[in-house]
Amino acid sequence: MDTRKIVLSVLGLLLIAVSFYAASVIIANKNTQKPIPKKVVKTVFVQTVENGIVPIVISANGNLMAKRRVELYSEVQGVFKPGSVLFKPGQKYSAGQTIISIDAEEYNASVQSSKSNLYNLITSIMPDLRLDYPEVFPKWEAYLRNFDIQNTTPPLPTMDSEKERYFISGRGILTNYYNVKNQEQRLSKYRITAPFSGVVTDALVTEGTLVRSGQKLGEFIDTSVYELEVAVSKSYSDLLKLGEQVELVNLDNSKKYMGKVARINGNIDQLSQTIRAFIEVRNPDLKEGMYLQANLNTKEEAEAIEIDRGLLLEGDKIFVVRDSILDMIDVEPIFFSDKKVVLKEVPNGTTILSKPVIGAYAGMLVKVLKDMAKTEE
Repeated sequence: MDTRKIVLSVLGLLLIAVSFYAASVIIANKNTQKPIPKKVVKTVFVQTVENGIVPIVISANGNLMAKRRVELYSEVQGVFKPGSVLFKPGQKYSAGQTIISIDAEEYNASVQSSKSNLYNLITSIMPDLRLDYPEVFPKWEAYLRNFDIQNTTPPLPTMDSEKERYFISGRGILTNYYNVKNQEQRLSKYRITAPFSGVVTDALVTEGTLVRSGQKLGEFIDTSVYELEVAVSKSYSDLLKLGEQVELVNLDNSKKYMGKVARINGNIDQLSQTIRAFIEVRNPDLKEGMYLQANLNTKEEAEAIEIDRGLLLEGDKIFVVRDSILDMIDVEPIFFSDKKVVLKEVPNGTTILSKPVIGAYAGMLVKVLKDMAKTEE
């Protein structure tokens, strides 16, 4: 039994010694200092401020529309006759060329009949004119000689006296004459001609179609001149001038065109508080519906700089670098575009960031690197 007690006592002492050793190790580990992380210094791009004249350019987008457009409607009824060229979208016509011809044989016969009646009516009064009004007989006789049923009815001779006017009117000649002229005017509507050189953009009928009065037949545009409608803030409405040159940019291929301000709307849109301006442009490469950006030069701002919008902080501040440490200064933004902002009250020689820095704050230690792109500009 004594031996057993001795073994248990030794084991107890060993357990106590191990516990003390483990505790001392834990305490020693707690007092071990954590490694100090290396301080990271971010590299920033900067530029030196040089105030100067900054042109204020307003950018506005829109779709091109033909300046001259005609919607083709029929004022008469009949069958669409085939022409020398097909009436199809994309078909070109010269000024005065027939675009649409409607069968008018039946109506033409009616007009010819009315002309014949007028001719016969004037012929019937010639004996009376010879006897009662010999002084006007020669001019009415010359009128009959020049009267051709196949051509447009010529104007009636000028009636110099009231007696002659009463006599001619009393025989119904004036009424018949104006009826014939009215029919001739209507007959001309059976043929639609191109008011200017252009192209058909929409064709709603084809040859052989029965055309009805009032029916829309298609659209015809002038492809030599287009207009771009843009909306400009009312604050710049007094800066827009008629005839001012405007640069237009195709956003798809960056191709540029030159236009001019052709019209400025006198009303301000109540909802958007903008004013509409119309820019005229001519170029054979342009097509209706093309999406272009217009850059309107409104004015020039002196003693100002232009930077990326991402560099302007909340509260109208920007970051500057002083002795490799970031700081913030107040600025006065005077114009915003989609990507840029024009600032004033930035002292010359100030070193400012030229590219945004993630996580930047005032007092941050930075490594300065000149922005070569900005320097070259």
